[in-house]
Amino acid sequence: MRIVLQRVNYGAVWVEGQCVGEVQGPALVLLVGMGADETADELKFWAQKCANLRIFADEAGKMNRSLLDVQGAALVVSQFTLFGDCSKGRRPSFIGAGPPEQARQQYEHFVALLREAGVSQVETGVFQAHMDLRIHNDGPVTLTLGSDYR
Repeated sequence: MRIVLQRVNYGAVWVEGQCVGEVQGPALVLLVGMGADETADELKFWAQKCANLRIFADEAGKMNRSLLDVQGAALVVSQFTLFGDCSKGRRPSFIGAGPPEQARQQYEHFVALLREAGVSQVETGVFQAHMDLRIHNDGPVTLTLGSDYR
């Protein structure tokens, strides 16, 4: 599993000219790629990590509050290209990405786990659709998370 986490003031995803998911800050945009061998434990670990990671400012301006602490929202967008391997040739290989139907189930489970963790507003993109993502990064704060980074 690979996640690009961005703290945002605003995030929206559009498909075929229609907004299908939108969040206002404080919020996170999570670009999520599923590998071929994700486990339920990994999904739960990373959902909890995203919900509880202290990256929002407290009264002193220090990153000391989590998404749950600030009662923020999350926009979760599937992105298999996070598994793009560009080490050989000029075209990325996506062999490390999970098969589409398996990845869809894992993505949906990850979204459900974020809700179970207490994130009250969780919006999503459309799995396997061509999406237009609009992000107003706050900070900017951008982190890479996932099984590769443990």
